[in-house]
Amino acid sequence: QVQLVESGGGLVQAGGSLRLSCTASGRTFRSLGAGWCRQAPGKEREFVAAISPISWNTRTYYADSAKGRFTISRDNAKNTVYLQVNSLKPEDTAVYYCAVSEYSDSSLRDIVKYNYWGQGTQVTVSS
Repeated sequence: QVQLVESGGGLVQAGGSLRLSCTASGRTFRSLGAGWCRQAPGKEREFVAAISPISWNTRTYYADSAKGRFTISRDNAKNTVYLQVNSLKPEDTAVYYCAVSEYSDSSLRDIVKYNYWGQGTQVTVSS
C-alpha cells in the first residue's frame, strides 16, 4: 500500500509557474515509477509526465502539451516527486494527480498502469 499526498497547487496568472510536490509513504518509493496526470472539468484524466525509478536511470516521459514547459523530477531520499510547471496557460487549469506504478518504462504514459493515486491538487491559470 502507498499513500500519496500532493501539494503546491494554486491560482496563477498565465505565464506563471508552480512547483507541485507529491510525498509518498508506505512501500519503497524508489523502486516505483511515478507520474502526474490531470483532469480538467468535463474532460477525461490525461497523462502529463512520468519518471522511472533510479534502476531505470530515472527516464522521463512527457505528454506533448507538457514538453518544454513542465519538468518532472524525484528525490528518493524524501520519497517525493515534483512537477515544475512553467509558462502556464489557461488550458492547463485542472486538478493534478500524482500516481505511482509498478511499471518502469514507457508504460508510464498509460494512466491505467498506475496502482496508487493521490487526492489531487487544483491548478487554476487565469488569463
